[in-house]
Amino acid sequence: MKLSERAWQAWPVLALAAGNRQIITYEILAKLTGMHAAGLGSVLEQIQSYCLLNDLPPLTALVVNKGTGLPSEGFVATKNVPRAFADVFEHDWLSTPCPSPDDLAEATRIHPSNGIVPIAPFDPDVAQHE
Repeated sequence: MKLSERAWQAWPVLALAAGNRQIITYEILAKLTGMHAAGLGSVLEQIQSYCLLNDLPPLTALVVNKGTGLPSEGFVATKNVPRAFADVFEHDWLSTPCPSPDDLAEATRIHPSNGIVPIAPFDPDVAQHE
């Protein structure tokens, strides 16, 4: 199964958590999806990139380390995690269509975000020239 297909599976779990104002650990997300916790960074990158590219609140902020209660270093959507939690909880995820696996893969191709790209708003004019 492709990473984008795994991300497509994780999206509704995160959307439901957001609707219930819940933060979940990597271990819980792994159990709910049947994925390995160690491989979730690449899966979550797909969702993070899609959110960044489409000006959505950072849905992946809800997945945190058990010990710290914070997302891992691969989370680069914002430095203000408490504000990210609030933004994600306020957004109506049930009215936001779940992106297709192709949409998730394309977003990651255009705007990779797993700790690689510095925190900055996405600029489509810059992306077209890269």
